[in-house]
Amino acid sequence: MSVEAHVQQLRERHSALESQLSSLIASPSASDVELAEVKRQKLRLKDEINRLSAAN
Repeated sequence: MSVEAHVQQLRERHSALESQLSSLIASPSASDVELAEVKRQKLRLKDEINRLSAAN
């Protein structure tokens, strides 16, 4: 898999996490732990995307 394809896949996962986060925020039963975990995952993906993009 090329770096560009990998970055695109990471962007798609980041977008999916954004949708999940929006759903959690709208849900009154969402816990702070769930929200924090999704935010942490999004941040990890963003950092990885930036790292890979800078390497090219």
